[in-house]
Amino acid sequence: MQSRLLLLGTPGGPGGPAARRVRLLLRQVVRGRPPGDGRRSEVRLQHAGAGAETGDTVNIGDVSYKLKTPKSPELVPQNYISDSLAQSVVQHLRWIMQKDLLGQDVFLIGPPGPLRRSIAMQYLELTKREVEYIALSRDTTETDLKQRREIRSGTAFYIDQCAVRAATEGRTLILEGLEKAERNVLPVLNNLLENREMQLEDGRFLMSAERYDKLLQDHTKTELDAWKIVRVSENFRVIALGLPVPKYPGNPLDPPLRSRFQARDIYYLPFKDQLKLLYSVGANVSPEKISQLLSFATTLCSQESATLGLPDFPLDSLPAAVQILDSFPMMSIKHSIQRVYPYTILLGHEGKMAVEDVLKRFELQDSRSSLLPKEVVRVERVTENLFSQASVTVRIAEKEVTIKVPAGTRPFSQPCASESFIQTLSHKQLLAEMMLSHMVKDICLIGGKGCGKTVITKNFADTLGYDIEPIMLYQDMTARDLLQQRYTLPNGDTAWRSSPLVSAALEGKLVLLDGIHRVNAGTLAVLQRLIHDRELSLYDGSRLLREDRYMHLKKELQMSDEQLQKRCIFPVHPSFRIIALAEPPVIGSTTQQWLGPEFLTMFFFHYMKPLDKSEESQVIKEMVPNMPQEALDKLLSFTYKLRETQDPTAQSLAASLSTRQLLRISRRLSQYPNENLHGAVTKACLSRFLPSLARSALEKNLADASIEISIDNDLEPKLEDYKCEVASGSLRIGAVSAPIYNAHEKMKVPDVLFYDNVQHMIVMEDMLKDFLLGEHLLLVGNQGVGKNKIVDRFLHLLNRPREYIQLHRDTTVQTLTLQPSVKDGLIVYEDSPLVKAVKLGHVLVVDEADKAPTNVTCILKTLVENGEMILADGRRIVANSANVDGRENVIVIHPDFRMIVLANRPGFPFLGNDFFGTLGDIFSCHAVDNPKPHSELEMLRQYGPNVPEPVLQKLVAAFGELRSLADQGIINYPYSTREVVNIVRHLQKFPTEGLSSVVRNVFDFDSYNSDMREILVNTLHKHGIPIGAKPTSVQLAKELPLPEQTFMGYWTIGQSRSGMQKLLCPAETHHIEIKGPALINIQEYPIERREGRSQIFTEECASWRLPLDEINIICDVAVAHENEENTLYVVACNPVSLYFMNVAGKSGYFVDFFDIFPRTASGIWQPFVTVAPLGNPLKGQVILHEQQSNVILLLDTTGRALRRLILPLEEVTSKRPSWWNKEEAETYKMCKEFSHKNWLVFYKEKGNNLTVLDVLEGRTHTISLPINLRTVFLVAEDRWLLVESNTNQKYLLTKPAHVESEDSGVCQLYVLNEEPPSTGFGVKQETDFSLPHRISSDQLSSENLSSAVGQKIASPNRILSDESSYATVVVGFPDLMSPSEVYSWKRPSSLNKSRVTDTAFYGGKKHGTPKQSNCVALVDTSQIIRILPPGEVPLRDIYPKDVTPPHTSGYIEVTDLQSKKLRYIPIPRSESLSPYTTWLSTISDTDALLAEWGKGGVVSVDMGGHVRLWETGLEHLQRSLAEWKNMIGQDDRQMQITINRDSGEDVSSPKHGKEDPDNMPHVGGNTWAGGTGGRDTAGLGGKGGPYRLDAGHTVYQVSEAEKDAVPEEVKRAAREMGQKAFQQRLKEIQMSEYDATTYERFSGAVRRQVHSLRIILDNLQAKGKERQWLRHQATGELDDAKIIDGLTGEKAIYKRRGELEPQLGSPQQKPKRLRLVVDVSGSMYRFNGVDGRLERSMEAVCMVMEAFENYEEKFKYDIAGHSGDDYNIPLVPINKIPKDNKQRLEILKTMHAHAQFCISGDHTLEGTEHAIREIVKEEADEYFVIVLSDANLSRYGIHPSKFAQILTGNPQVNAFAIFIGSLGDQATRLQRTLPAGRSFIAMDTKDIPQILQQIFTSTMLSSV
Repeated sequence: MQSRLLLLGTPGGPGGPAARRVRLLLRQVVRGRPPGDGRRSEVRLQHAGAGAETGDTVNIGDVSYKLKTPKSPELVPQNYISDSLAQSVVQHLRWIMQKDLLGQDVFLIGPPGPLRRSIAMQYLELTKREVEYIALSRDTTETDLKQRREIRSGTAFYIDQCAVRAATEGRTLILEGLEKAERNVLPVLNNLLENREMQLEDGRFLMSAERYDKLLQDHTKTELDAWKIVRVSENFRVIALGLPVPKYPGNPLDPPLRSRFQARDIYYLPFKDQLKLLYSVGANVSPEKISQLLSFATTLCSQESATLGLPDFPLDSLPAAVQILDSFPMMSIKHSIQRVYPYTILLGHEGKMAVEDVLKRFELQDSRSSLLPKEVVRVERVTENLFSQASVTVRIAEKEVTIKVPAGTRPFSQPCASESFIQTLSHKQLLAEMMLSHMVKDICLIGGKGCGKTVITKNFADTLGYDIEPIMLYQDMTARDLLQQRYTLPNGDTAWRSSPLVSAALEGKLVLLDGIHRVNAGTLAVLQRLIHDRELSLYDGSRLLREDRYMHLKKELQMSDEQLQKRCIFPVHPSFRIIALAEPPVIGSTTQQWLGPEFLTMFFFHYMKPLDKSEESQVIKEMVPNMPQEALDKLLSFTYKLRETQDPTAQSLAASLSTRQLLRISRRLSQYPNENLHGAVTKACLSRFLPSLARSALEKNLADASIEISIDNDLEPKLEDYKCEVASGSLRIGAVSAPIYNAHEKMKVPDVLFYDNVQHMIVMEDMLKDFLLGEHLLLVGNQGVGKNKIVDRFLHLLNRPREYIQLHRDTTVQTLTLQPSVKDGLIVYEDSPLVKAVKLGHVLVVDEADKAPTNVTCILKTLVENGEMILADGRRIVANSANVDGRENVIVIHPDFRMIVLANRPGFPFLGNDFFGTLGDIFSCHAVDNPKPHSELEMLRQYGPNVPEPVLQKLVAAFGELRSLADQGIINYPYSTREVVNIVRHLQKFPTEGLSSVVRNVFDFDSYNSDMREILVNTLHKHGIPIGAKPTSVQLAKELPLPEQTFMGYWTIGQSRSGMQKLLCPAETHHIEIKGPALINIQEYPIERREGRSQIFTEECASWRLPLDEINIICDVAVAHENEENTLYVVACNPVSLYFMNVAGKSGYFVDFFDIFPRTASGIWQPFVTVAPLGNPLKGQVILHEQQSNVILLLDTTGRALRRLILPLEEVTSKRPSWWNKEEAETYKMCKEFSHKNWLVFYKEKGNNLTVLDVLEGRTHTISLPINLRTVFLVAEDRWLLVESNTNQKYLLTKPAHVESEDSGVCQLYVLNEEPPSTGFGVKQETDFSLPHRISSDQLSSENLSSAVGQKIASPNRILSDESSYATVVVGFPDLMSPSEVYSWKRPSSLNKSRVTDTAFYGGKKHGTPKQSNCVALVDTSQIIRILPPGEVPLRDIYPKDVTPPHTSGYIEVTDLQSKKLRYIPIPRSESLSPYTTWLSTISDTDALLAEWGKGGVVSVDMGGHVRLWETGLEHLQRSLAEWKNMIGQDDRQMQITINRDSGEDVSSPKHGKEDPDNMPHVGGNTWAGGTGGRDTAGLGGKGGPYRLDAGHTVYQVSEAEKDAVPEEVKRAAREMGQKAFQQRLKEIQMSEYDATTYERFSGAVRRQVHSLRIILDNLQAKGKERQWLRHQATGELDDAKIIDGLTGEKAIYKRRGELEPQLGSPQQKPKRLRLVVDVSGSMYRFNGVDGRLERSMEAVCMVMEAFENYEEKFKYDIAGHSGDDYNIPLVPINKIPKDNKQRLEILKTMHAHAQFCISGDHTLEGTEHAIREIVKEEADEYFVIVLSDANLSRYGIHPSKFAQILTGNPQVNAFAIFIGSLGDQATRLQRTLPAGRSFIAMDTKDIPQILQQIFTSTMLSSV
């Protein structure tokens, strides 16, 4: 044996003495001095006459073999032996001959490559043996080896296959690829190998030669034939070729099989033989270069490189590489190494470094002189000996070199001439390089999705005049699909049809194997021989030979082509070449690393780099000439930024922006230039359904590239803008119109119930745009958002016929294209909808595309992209009819054919296959979402016209919120429109059913998942859907009787005893001065509105919170009513700010006036501001008035402008406060009863004039009065009630209706006397004048008045309220001048007495009345409503004895004059109260303020900012209660099943029935009166009786509640059982109860997140375990591909689902590695009190520990801490995962203790760096590092960019940082500098677990 030579470097550097020594050695070797043993074997052929006839012997060294004449010489291998055999090969041949003479079977084992096969063939050629060759693959079954049935003229015959043929004919069987065959297939051969025996299916028995000959001595041959015994020839041998399995992937040899072979290791040729060979090939290349090249290759094949995980260098491809170098000696060697061994895309970082080092050692790094080919200059046809070649001239550097390459039969086109191909430099260079490779070998072109591989190949083929044969490969493709398929002849015989690959080989086409990375490696093995040797053995026994071998055979046998074809021997056309297209292997991935050592030997590899920016821009510009330049630049810079980052998220985004997508975007923008780039990009990436991390990364990058969302999309789109109309043969949707199709098959045009809504119309407009551009569409969305409806409607509008196909788990490529079936023994194929659509030009709708395996759906790619596809019955689909030229079996794609694909979004919870990921970029993608609330409401109205509007609104709101929760990942199921529509349809059909029971139709799915249920119930309750409420749960306030009314006397006007009649008051008019306007900032904030009546029905309708600060105080509330809309205005005064919102709306607004109101100099300034909203035409404007400074502001909320109005008399009245009357602050008041009429009245307390401000006119009228004012009530527009300040004497001021009328600029003032009823003695009682709190400015209607006073009466009236009465009605006031009667309902005791005593001793002013009286008069419902402090309320009457009253802000007292009842409604306590209690008490004596809201209710705002809407009007309440009960539905009605027969005795005439003297209860019977549940008689709950009569019996209906009630003792037992089990568990893990509650505090906080994470993990676990089809089974479902085999009667024609054994040798699935790095530094402990950050971190740790429990084999995690002490504090080491709560609690305690006692300082960076460095040391599938820190980086002088660098330092590790909100906006500033999607800010520490969950779901889980 030759010794192998290994070059291992010495430490002398690359050019050191070692290399010199090697060169010397090599020189000696080449001169031919045999090192080692001197004996050399030779091959001698000893003649016995002319030609090697029988009797010749072959000698190899000392072994000789006698030749025999072959029976079928055409089966003997030809032309394998070269002239000079290498010595090592001779040694191998000698060994094989020895074994042959011994009659043993041999196994040649060795690294992949053609060497073993060629040695076997050389031996067989030498010994003139016929060969039977079979390449084993995973699809080989025993029928391929033994016998296969074929049908001939209706009968099934057995036809011997290779093993049987070889055995009976005495041939040699070559089995190649034993490691590929599935287990338990080869043992079929065991007995044949050992004893040369085999039982055949047709009943024959093969017997070894010796035994057969023995039998012949006793029996005749005819007897043996009758026994069906067949002799196995003594010349039968088996040569098996295989790879050593533990090193290479595959099935290991079965021990019994292995023991039957003799093995020989056939390693690569020894160094010197190889060198000799290379020298002979590359005569022009310097020998030094060749030897360096070979040394490099041998190094990479050494054992050492294998331990680095480098795949073997394909030494067998070296001669081809040297051949190219021979023509281009100046070319770079490193470059040609890349062709053979593309290490840059094959290896990870370490591997690349290793290879580069070896290159350096052998001085193969590129020097300056080495060059690359630049471009192909010209191509000319050369025809030599009948086969066409081309001479191609390639420019390399300045030279032009001409080479000869094979060429096709079509005329050549010039290089790069095609019009759809844009030349760029890199493409020209790639084409030139491909030409060089094409000279010697097949090519594999590797490049990402959509980078133009197919285009380049087409161009290449056109240049050389090739016909292209595209073959789309898919994952479960079998060897049969590649080579030959069975079919039936018209007479029912079975036959084999060659696949396109084989026919291309015969005709000399260029085969395009598209997607070679998808195919199973075992299947490709059948092509190895075709690629290496251009030979092929087919299933029907025919053989393809290389051309020279065919010619040699023809010459030797003196046969014509026809004769050879009869013997099934065909030549492979010399021009035949293969180009394989593949996506780059995923480095480090277990599944997608397809480029293995076997594969490397088959092709030359070219990597197609993605275009660089300038080239891409050139391509786009030339393809799409009118693309707007600015948009193009933005788009490209954005794309390149994404492509260049290391970040895996960005990389995945960049993948969906391939050149193909960019071209699509450009086409679209050039057609519709005013469209928005932002929309186009988000559509291409399908950003709506990206995981949240990726989406934020995308948004951030878009913002950086200044691609903004268009401005106008905040307007609600109107349906009018998106109307679809069909007019005069064209359809218009929105702004796009298209011609209507003229359909032949009308019945195939879908017709669907569709209600137009804006959102779907926008999607359809978008679809139409793409449809017109000729794109195929992909619609992605959640379930139930109307994808099918949209498509059907779209096609209906376009009048396009559709074909519909729905995919599922079991869809195969066959079912997609053809459906085979058997008719009369013939196999016929039914066209699938796909083929029909292609033929007829229909639109193919592919539904549920994500359910089918992606390897199936990818055949759609060739159809869409190349317009070519081969069907199972041999027909092919082609795109342009030009290619047809009379070829039969061709289907031309109809020009109108289109595909619309529907799929669910990728990811959890759909767990489909990622259709978008694999095929997204060949379609134009549209994300379909649930309609926006507005559109959805429109649509639901059409589905349920009779369903009450509020119900629809509630549903839309609730579902909207549930969807946003699903988007945030808080709930898993995305609730869709389909569910809402179903609810509405139910309600439409059965209006009496309650909403709360109907929504359960959707939510009962979740009823067993408690976390989910809690979220759902909360959300539904929040929107007022009373799920879970019972019709009995009504809790309205208790009604108390109102005391009897008393007649209080009269109010007389102007007739006092003093005789004073009236005074005239002068008025003057001024213009007001306006300062401003100043623009003001109005902030919007969302309202979290909670409907109040979710579980119990109370007066409270809804509530929400204003975002108040803790110190703020609310000082005034007002509501503006404007055509059905109520707007609520709330003023707060510390700082002064205004909140306003539409009461029914979703968002509120906030205006801050902090710096606008002037501060007065003296004292503590406590501003008090009142607000008055104005009416039309000043809608949306409010007046704000500050009482001390009398500042009046006019705020325009729609125009966002603020003006100050200055009243003319202001300057005069305000006197400077001097030191002695400091506390006598002046108070100005505003009367706003008629503010909706746009006029207000201002006056000063104790002042003597009134100022009327007319806002519209811009004028004031000042009225001077003879009295000092206390208060003013505007009881009507022209009549005002004034109260004098000292005596409380009332006056009535009448003013002309229009003050402007010049003549009467005068107002009249009348004294109002209150006269008590006369006592009969003429004595007048002196009365205390009371001060009214509120007087209505409108009157009660006459019915209301009549029922209030208790007598029929119609008269003007007012109601008022003061301290001593609940309510007072003044009849006749203010319009009648005659005395007005006063009726009053007195309180038992006056409200707080301090109000009356206004002036205490010494004139010192006590704190008087609070400024807000909180009293509202609702005239429509004749109610007076006020808020009272709890002390004023008769709590004893309201609550039963044993109930303690709740804490409240106050009680709403409702005095109802109609029902004469009092009600007290408690207002819940406010959550926070301002600390300024004295200031609060000056505003109101309760913690809430009141304003009226609509006709029948009030709104209260408490000091904590809680707004509540209350319904108080009785009719309103009754109406709402009825609606509410309707929503709940009467569940507890007794049901009975009745079958209506028309019986004669229906209801006889109703009667009273007999009275039963004993009054016994009677149930049914039609006899007794007072029964329950009968017919005709009076009673309860029966049918047809005249009236209800209750005789005091209980009605027989068991209530639901009783039925549902579980007996108390059962409940108790269950509780005790739970308790006991808990105690027991604690005892087991030695945990005290105190500890348990402590742990529960952390665990409970994250229970929901843990739960949802575990659900997702479970699902992934399940998805990983999804079963696959197992083929060739004896039971199961019929496999379509084997239907003919079934006809012939084979058994193994079934397939079934089963667990797929992992491919042997495929690497084990490694777990994912996670390291959580938590901050346990002192600052965490210090600030824990502020925002609970330490506790949140502990919760996060707890969550990780709980979520990953029991998933250790999938996820390995450990947790480390960092603090000022150290950067790596192990909290949970990887091997000590805590098993139970106690251990977990220990870890949490450690964290807490560490944070408490460590030194201050920050090691965030070191901790992160260390974690990233350490984690990679372990083997894992993916690495994650998550850092939790409150890193105040700037405080420690650390630059964020440094941190960013660490986070992204190692591309293998996904590192994330979560910052716990630090001071100010530090965290957000930090986030901007960190890479997108890698850093999170938890401003609210509650978000930390949520963020963790986000990280897990969007990264870890996406790739499982």
